[in-house]
Amino acid sequence: MSKVKLLLDLAGDLRHLADSLQAVADAFDLSDSPETPEEIPAPPVQEEAPTVDLEQLRTRLGELSREGYTGKIRELIGKYGATHLSKVDPKDYAALLRDAEEMNDAS
Repeated sequence: MSKVKLLLDLAGDLRHLADSLQAVADAFDLSDSPETPEEIPAPPVQEEAPTVDLEQLRTRLGELSREGYTGKIRELIGKYGATHLSKVDPKDYAALLRDAEEMNDAS
C-alpha cells in the first residue's frame, strides 16, 4: 500500500471513531439531563494561601533559631519528611511557616 492510501484509511478510521464518540456523548447527555432544569451552584471561592518562598522561610526560621527554637525547628522540618530545610517540599513551605509561628506564639 502507498503512504497516501494509508493516510486516507487512517483519516476515514478517525472520522468513524469521532462519529462513534459523538454518539456515546449524545447518549450520556440525554440520559443525564434532568426533567426540569436546575441551577448549577457555583463552586465555592477558595482563598489562595499566600505563597512562601524558600528565602522567606529560611529568614524566619533563622530568626526563630536565634531566639532559642533550634531543636523545635528541626522537629518541624522532620515532620515534613526532611532532614534539612532545603529538602522540604515547596508545597509545604506555607504550612511549615505557619507551624513555626504557632510554636513561637505558644511559648
